[in-house]
Amino acid sequence: MKPKNANGVSGVLLPIGEVWVFRVYHSDGEFTDYDIFHSDLSITINDEDAYFYERRDGNPYLDHSPQTLGIRNGLLDL
Repeated sequence: MKPKNANGVSGVLLPIGEVWVFRVYHSDGEFTDYDIFHSDLSITINDEDAYFYERRDGNPYLDHSPQTLGIRNGLLDL
């Protein structure tokens, strides 16, 4: 799968075996980390640097853009 921009994509945040927090930044540069007890939180990605990829084994993942990661041919060997 060629890297695909994820900005504006809506989905559901699901904690699966790991601890996740929902971080909210404040205007003064501080932030609050909220523990997540909600089981299927709907979110929309608002980040031009977010891209979808696919590992060689076919498993999809979300990471930074190819430019940020220094990927020239659009493929990451994971």
